[in-house]
Amino acid sequence: MLRILVFALAAIAATGTVLSLLTSYRWYIRMWDFPRVALMLFAILALILAIPVLTGWLRMTIVVAMALVIGWQGFRIYPYTTLAKPEVAKAVINKENCLSAFSFNVLQTNRDYDRTLKLIDRENPDIVLLLETDEGWETALKPVIDRYPHRQSAPLGNLYGLIFLSRLPVEDAEITWLIDTETPSVFATISTHAGARFRFIGLHPRPPQPGENTEKRDAEIAIAARHAKQTDLPVLAMGDFNDVAWSRTSQMFKRIGGYLDPRIGRGLYATFPANLPGLRWPLDHLFMSPDFTLVDMKVLENVGSDHLPVSATVCIAPRAAKILNDEPEAPDLADHKDMRNAIRDGKKAAIEEGTASGGSAPKP
Repeated sequence: MLRILVFALAAIAATGTVLSLLTSYRWYIRMWDFPRVALMLFAILALILAIPVLTGWLRMTIVVAMALVIGWQGFRIYPYTTLAKPEVAKAVINKENCLSAFSFNVLQTNRDYDRTLKLIDRENPDIVLLLETDEGWETALKPVIDRYPHRQSAPLGNLYGLIFLSRLPVEDAEITWLIDTETPSVFATISTHAGARFRFIGLHPRPPQPGENTEKRDAEIAIAARHAKQTDLPVLAMGDFNDVAWSRTSQMFKRIGGYLDPRIGRGLYATFPANLPGLRWPLDHLFMSPDFTLVDMKVLENVGSDHLPVSATVCIAPRAAKILNDEPEAPDLADHKDMRNAIRDGKKAAIEEGTASGGSAPKP
């Protein structure tokens, strides 16, 4: 039984690692971007068990293969540990230019509205992005919604509805469909209390799953990256990207958009699945342009969804941030090619499915 366990763990760890190296939109390949922590744990366990259980060339093969898996997965995860150097500095320069933001995929079928209401009341954020909200959620959240003077919503019954709320001044806010008519996104120009303007992007593209490849998801992420590149304002991007921070697509998004990731050097900030604490991955994101500094970022408690909420306080401080933060990693030719290909292939997939929106990101 132990031999079978070793082979099973090793097979999963090796297969998942090899498939994650492939460039493909296929859901059964892209799904392996997600469980890198689990694959590394499987490899560690297989290696430990192989030494006393196996012998000869078989033991050597498993040990070497699992060492390679551990090394590769560890390399990909390393930036999201406290061993790495943070690229976003913690600093408060002017409190009037600071803001708090809250993002949460509520899980449409979760009807325990009261826990979410109480959590938002407690956190009292300046900006709220709620995902998977249908008409039931919009009605239940009315006491919260009514407290925010600026609000946009697209209640949908397809798991991709959203609600955007802001108590900060909003110059414009638009819910738009970047690729298809089923997955809305929100773009807004917001001002801090001191009048510093910035762009806010809220995303929730579809995940890779049986029957759902990643062309459209990758295209939405690529369009948002291009939008950040085109605007002169600071940009804050949040949401459930249905992609992990270390994936090829998210890294392209980060480099093309000139973003920094406050999780680097601080931890995984894993949010999904909420009921598996040891095996979660970072599915809900916060990216910021280098004009921001960080005050605090945290993953909050489980309030009935399959995701955990994310809360952050950041400050716009361009001069200080330029000194304190790392420089964003510059995109290369491959990133630009990936961006163009993702947008082209995503639009093609939406047209073939008959769900093409014909839209694009609002003008920066």
